[in-house]
Amino acid sequence: MSFRDFRLPDVLKKFDLTTSERAGLFEDRPPVVPSQALLDMLRYNVPLASSMGTEKARSELLIAPMLVEVKRAHRPDISLFSGVELSVDPEAGLTGVCDFLMSASPEQLFVKAPVVALAEAKNENLREGTGQCAAEMVAAKIFNEREGTAVTTIHGVVTTGTVWKFLSLTDKTLAIDLNEYSISQPEKILGILVSMVSDWKTEPR
Repeated sequence: MSFRDFRLPDVLKKFDLTTSERAGLFEDRPPVVPSQALLDMLRYNVPLASSMGTEKARSELLIAPMLVEVKRAHRPDISLFSGVELSVDPEAGLTGVCDFLMSASPEQLFVKAPVVALAEAKNENLREGTGQCAAEMVAAKIFNEREGTAVTTIHGVVTTGTVWKFLSLTDKTLAIDLNEYSISQPEKILGILVSMVSDWKTEPR
């Protein structure tokens, strides 16, 4: 079993989590103006990724540019990883490859705690990806705790590239924003992403 095998009810039951579902959970995050370079790239890449129609194309052409913009223009002190393995408890299924992972550490050669956000790419089905992303968030929480840099909240993103959905895990509560955000509003998506990697706090030891 790995991250990809989890559905949301499985994660909630196995790791004793409760959900808090609310529309507009991240609505108050201030928007961030995208660079002209990103806008030009998205203008070209959105129809291209849609016509190619694969998860890999959406990941490379839409999701990666948004995350790179966060690091390049707003938080160069974070590290960004694509397609890295996170293995914290294989017996519990908490192992596998994460599509994208962001850490509050500037170390870019290897994943170093604290992991603060994970993004999961899906071709079309956001609901299917929510369980997988939640499992990765649980794994990130355990990873941080083992490294002695546990953070208060782990964030998660499930996205098709054109539609983005956001989650957060605090203690045993998985908060899910019922709103879905369109790539036609990149300033809103960037605002949420920047806030996710900017407002992290280390848990008291």
